[in-house]
Amino acid sequence: MAEIDRSLIGTWSEPFVVDVEKGAIRKFAEAIGDPNPLYFDERFARQHGYPGLLAPPTFPISFRPPFEPPWSIALDRRRILAGEMRFRYVRSIVAGMRIECRLHFTGVDEKQGRKGTMELLRQEMVGNEVGGAPLFTHFRTTVYRSLEQVERQSLA
Repeated sequence: MAEIDRSLIGTWSEPFVVDVEKGAIRKFAEAIGDPNPLYFDERFARQHGYPGLLAPPTFPISFRPPFEPPWSIALDRRRILAGEMRFRYVRSIVAGMRIECRLHFTGVDEKQGRKGTMELLRQEMVGNEVGGAPLFTHFRTTVYRSLEQVERQSLA
């Protein structure tokens, strides 16, 4: 299969900045169905040691670069599925932060399913406070299905 350009493994995207807003935190928490008052009530968050509303742990999945990274720009969107994700935090994300993010293309694996080969694109998003310390790394695997799988509407 080998449709993802492996020569780009190890490359980094240009940085982009995310302004963490209270409203975005609240909307995200509502969307995932988490009523934790740390995500909705500023006073409650401050009483628990945070300088503002705390963002849910999966909040960085909402950070979108204003560009498509070079390793995925030519991929057929119909063939992309979300795969595994995990997060590593140095510090919590709270409202009011300005975060500089960069994407890192870390590798590609191939997997044989019953109905064809899939490529597993691995990348990381690294977030640091603008002009400051590291905050998080979001590890993500994206499944790129074969054209045959899409035409058969198969996930395996």
